Amino acid sequence: MAAAVASARCARRADAPANAGRPGGSLVATIRSSPGTFNRLMAQERALDLIGRLTYGQLVRINRATWEVEPWLAESWTASPDGLRYTLNLRRDVAFSDGHPFTADDVVFSLAAVNEEKTGSPISETVRVGGKPLRAEATDAHTVAITFPSPFGPGLRILDNLWILPKHLLEPALREGTLGKAWGLATPVHDLVSLGPFVLSAFEPGQRLVFTRNPHYWRKDSSGRQLPYLDQLTLEIVPEQDAETLRLQSGQSDLIATELRTADYAPLKQLADQGKITLLDVGDGYDADSLWINLKPGAFAKNDSRAAWIQRDELRQAISMAVDRELFVNTVYLGAAAPMFGPISPANKKWFAADIPHPPHDPARARQLLASIGLVDRHGDGMLDDARGQPARFTLITQKGRSDRERAATVIRGELRNIGLTVDVVMLDFLEVVKRIYSGNYEAIYLGAPATDVDPASNLDFWMSSGGQHFWNPAQKTPATDWERRIDELMSRQIATLDQTERQRIFIDVQKIFADHLPAVYFAAPHVFVATSSRLTNVTPSRIPPQVLWSADTLQVR
Repeated sequence: MAAAVASARCARRADAPANAGRPGGSLVATIRSSPGTFNRLMAQERALDLIGRLTYGQLVRINRATWEVEPWLAESWTASPDGLRYTLNLRRDVAFSDGHPFTADDVVFSLAAVNEEKTGSPISETVRVGGKPLRAEATDAHTVAITFPSPFGPGLRILDNLWILPKHLLEPALREGTLGKAWGLATPVHDLVSLGPFVLSAFEPGQRLVFTRNPHYWRKDSSGRQLPYLDQLTLEIVPEQDAETLRLQSGQSDLIATELRTADYAPLKQLADQGKITLLDVGDGYDADSLWINLKPGAFAKNDSRAAWIQRDELRQAISMAVDRELFVNTVYLGAAAPMFGPISPANKKWFAADIPHPPHDPARARQLLASIGLVDRHGDGMLDDARGQPARFTLITQKGRSDRERAATVIRGELRNIGLTVDVVMLDFLEVVKRIYSGNYEAIYLGAPATDVDPASNLDFWMSSGGQHFWNPAQKTPATDWERRIDELMSRQIATLDQTERQRIFIDVQKIFADHLPAVYFAAPHVFVATSSRLTNVTPSRIPPQVLWSADTLQVR
């Protein structure tokens, strides 16, 4: 069966359809945060992911519109009957942007780099199976054999997470144990070599990144024209969403790299009706923000009276019942969202478990849950206190400049006040929020992390207790709780079977355990709208970021 699936997948072409638009021209897009590095191995952030899609290369690519695996630097492959060994045939006459040939040695090097402990890559876990690395062997210059440590249901989908590095430039850094520091923001842009459609040609920190056509890019359209069509692509760094929207409305930019705010839909619809912009309705989103409490053992000192209750399941269950999701949808997203009760959006029809508990809006029951962990109104002022008489209070951090997150935090604060909890909301710049997450210096956070694929096996760093994206208590050496251990066991079984029906059944059980303990509380998945200037053509929008620039090599301007 694995061989049949591989044969079917490798039959797909990577050629882009020919288009009547003119080649050349430039495009300006806006992003909300600056990258922390140019080294795709060393961070998981939206800005760096976008840079990776513009400048790096992958063996296979997951099409963000169809969710099918496409041949990319590997033009075809075969699989062994047990599904453990894939032999990939690489495209010939492919070169890095400096003209150096791309070969199987670069693939072997890249896999070794991402798995090297001294590199400390946070994405290493996304290219592992059962916590063990894949093995790569170059059988000749254009053939590489990749061996999986155990059966893996999604097969080659995992290679969408493997970014190919130039061995001829970075091998000394790997050998010396300094690869994690390579390609930092101080690296001259001409030293950053690309396999993608563009090369970074200018960087002004906090201001913009300018990309120009990679003259050695391998991909062509079906008429034989070399891609990308664009000569230049500029990413302007605009932290405030209001400013982003104004730039689009005034024609200063051609698109917003991430999803459009629902509040901007009405004014942009007027411009769309006048033919000044193009407005696309992509559908209900796959991604959603959530609220989580810091569940790392010892995060709250023993002399902190909150240690007795703030990490309890009952608190998070009470929060879920206290927040009116209909109010949340209407206030935060102006009605353009779908209520959510877990991390899988109803839009992800293949993997969504429709029968997970949907707790009703029930403030009275929420108060009962809080009373069961010692939080009651001891002073008759309507607000809850713990067993030591201290206020039931915590600080919620979210991203400054994202109006939807700011509104969400305000709604949550108000709804929790109605059940006697005091929430202090603090707005911070995005990179500061990320620092707080990984340092563990926070009490509660409201934020989201974009999924990279609809298949949960591609997001094991979220589901597994050892994962770096297991935000409430990341990178656990052993599971901190019995329920996390159970999810680890189920996800290990889920990825190991090649039977897709069985994979879906197991993942339903995973979602039910998650719903029982609610390490992260979800409220709504926003509807996805995309707006671009009317001069932009060949747009294939996706429901996850970057909605348009994931296929930047085929974009054209009139």
